[in-house]
Amino acid sequence: MKRFLTVGATTLMLAGTLNAVPVLAEERRPTVAEQSLRALAARHGLTIGTAIDMDVLRDTADPQYRALAASQFSSVTAENAMKWESLEPTRGTYNWAPADQLIDFARKNKQQVRGHVLVWQNQLPAWLTQGVEDGTIGKAQLRDILRDHITTVVKHFKGKISQWDVVNEAASDPWDTPSSIHLKGFWAQHLGPGYIADAFRWARAADPNALLFYNDYNIEAFGDRGPSDKTWYVYDMVRKLRSSGVPIDGVGSQGHLGTQYGNFDAFQALEVLDAFSDLGLATAFTEVDVRSQMTEGVRAGDSNEINPRLQASASNYSVLLQACLANRHCLSYTVWGFTDRHSWVPGWFSDPPEGLATLYDESYRPKRAYNVVKADLAFSGPPYVLPRIPQKPRR
Repeated sequence: MKRFLTVGATTLMLAGTLNAVPVLAEERRPTVAEQSLRALAARHGLTIGTAIDMDVLRDTADPQYRALAASQFSSVTAENAMKWESLEPTRGTYNWAPADQLIDFARKNKQQVRGHVLVWQNQLPAWLTQGVEDGTIGKAQLRDILRDHITTVVKHFKGKISQWDVVNEAASDPWDTPSSIHLKGFWAQHLGPGYIADAFRWARAADPNALLFYNDYNIEAFGDRGPSDKTWYVYDMVRKLRSSGVPIDGVGSQGHLGTQYGNFDAFQALEVLDAFSDLGLATAFTEVDVRSQMTEGVRAGDSNEINPRLQASASNYSVLLQACLANRHCLSYTVWGFTDRHSWVPGWFSDPPEGLATLYDESYRPKRAYNVVKADLAFSGPPYVLPRIPQKPRR
């Protein structure tokens, strides 16, 4: 007893001597639920992003959109503001303002920017498509126009774009005619297959430091590796580009999924990412959303129909994220819009109607998919999830 009293007395004496030094309570660490997606993704060196609707971002009546875009994501992509018809609606006259506003938003919020998109057969300006159709723009002139557009756009944003979708959706689908996968669309029709390599070379010359991606949908898993397997076709195409010295740095898999389909598991998605990274390429999921059919029951609020769709949506978001986390060359995971209030899905898929595709509902409440994505980011780690491997642009 005496020994303990002595120690206690000594302690009291020291406490009196150090009376001026406050005893600090341990700083409270934020819980997982309190952390943002971007903070959790940063643990893995992973960039997590969203597509941005510039009209909504500027809408002062909808401040929650801007707040979530800034706080939850470490990367932004222009949903439409960098597409050709938006940037150059009149030949030779560029409208940079909306895209520059996105760049400024990203800078203020310490975010990266994915550039979308330099070469695509859709959302082209009327002056270009009509000029080709009526013969006032010939093949040689069209190639010069494409080169000048890529050069002008990439130079304008030089040093501000981390990843460019250089060529988008060039490969056909197995339900097209013929069913064997081939290069499709405006540019292949008028310039032939060489336009893809040209586009990457022109983009590299304009910005040596941005990562250059080929981007497409329905390439999340291999099929039978036959002539109608789109993923296999894209794999073989980029393998040939890479072996020919074309400065392609990565492949973006869009990740537009639907709960009505069988889809695939994380190991199937990882197999594709590993195949691309074995070629020396970076990978990314670039436009992830998971839509559901809006049946009469869903629209009437029947939980028996809504809940399975929300669970299936969350599972599909998780499948892609788990695959990305497991491949160290998968540098970013981008959702194509984050709230059902402003999703592109209902306006595009109307027969039958589809929706429920994003991480937040129409009132900006986090859905099951949001929490599953957050959990994957929070609870993943060594030995199977390791920090990203930095990628340098190809010279």
